[in-house]
Amino acid sequence: MEPQLSHQVTDSVATVVIRNPAKRNAMTADMWRALPPLLAGLARDPGVRALVLTGEGRTFCAGADISTLQGSAGPAQGLAVAAEEALAAFPKPTVAAVRGHCVGGGVQLAAACDLRLAEDGALFGVTPARLGIVYPSSSTRRLVSLVGPATAKYLLFTAELIDTERALRTGLVDEVLPEGELDKRVAELTRTLVSRSQLTQAAAKEFANGREDRDGHWAEQARAGADTAEGVAAFLERRTPHFTWTPPA
Repeated sequence: MEPQLSHQVTDSVATVVIRNPAKRNAMTADMWRALPPLLAGLARDPGVRALVLTGEGRTFCAGADISTLQGSAGPAQGLAVAAEEALAAFPKPTVAAVRGHCVGGGVQLAAACDLRLAEDGALFGVTPARLGIVYPSSSTRRLVSLVGPATAKYLLFTAELIDTERALRTGLVDEVLPEGELDKRVAELTRTLVSRSQLTQAAAKEFANGREDRDGHWAEQARAGADTAEGVAAFLERRTPHFTWTPPA
């Protein structure tokens, strides 16, 4: 099988799968390059309300496929950062479902998601120090925001792998599931996500990412839309709300 990103949409959830099983789902330059336009198309799709990123089989992503990047570390790193930023900017909730190794560029992708769920036994590492590569400043800041300066320095300085217990304790992952339970929990979580107000989610995502300057914009969106009235009415009537706000195309 050629290395590729595949995707499908089921019940308003887009699932993007990293496929390069011969290299433990390492990302080639073409795969990094393909991710932003793939995400852009899914962001425009009104039928997509949440996105799951995962790897084929028993591995999430072992980082960059070094064999495809020799002699092009700078340009390749730019492709990885562009893909990471596109994922972070995706306007709907994103979930990384992690099994096995999540290393290097795999951590970049997982950290760019809003939520990270991992199967017990997964391993995480940020390994540029093994290759003499300078980790991008934007990726470093994102890692620090998740795990704090001390753990970020440990990961970057040592290039050592950490287990799910430490990843959970330091905030790198949000939940750890027993073997065989990850898919069930991801499906349960995404069902919850797609049932909630996209207006609330989109505003919260921007605010959490430091866009306090958008406060007025989101207040206007709330006034112009029907989600708030629907949410209050459903609460008072003890029924499930039907939210209709969708992100502008």
